[in-house]
Amino acid sequence: MLLDINFHILFLHLHSTLRWLALALALIATIKSLIGLFGKSEYAKLDNIFAASFVGTMHLQLLIGLILYIFLSPITASAFSDFGAAMKNSELRFWAVEHITIMIAAVAMAQIGRSKSKKASDNSKKFKLQVIFFGIALVLMLAGIPWGRFM
Repeated sequence: MLLDINFHILFLHLHSTLRWLALALALIATIKSLIGLFGKSEYAKLDNIFAASFVGTMHLQLLIGLILYIFLSPITASAFSDFGAAMKNSELRFWAVEHITIMIAAVAMAQIGRSKSKKASDNSKKFKLQVIFFGIALVLMLAGIPWGRFM
């Protein structure tokens, strides 16, 4: 077949590559918010762009991750075929439970931070909310990335 595409590998590479953009945007948005908070700056258009880009990238990552998790990954398929045994295997448990739970929490924190900061009335509060929630999202992201331990 001319277009014999392995969708699992395609989505896995896309998800793995996009993590760097998500991490960079998380870092930039959090640092810009810290600078804005302590510098008592105006919440500018660029601050809004970085916050929206970060949260949008997180949602895209979640979508790609869920497609992998539910439809394409042989690892999660294996874990769900015998979930009890999978919980005793650190690699299967990580992919079936830990990674997805941590990353959904990271997406939730990013979204909450974005929603609350958009509703905030003053610049200081906008920046403070983003520092808190984007910072938590960043820490969760760093904790949930496998960092080569199972690859």
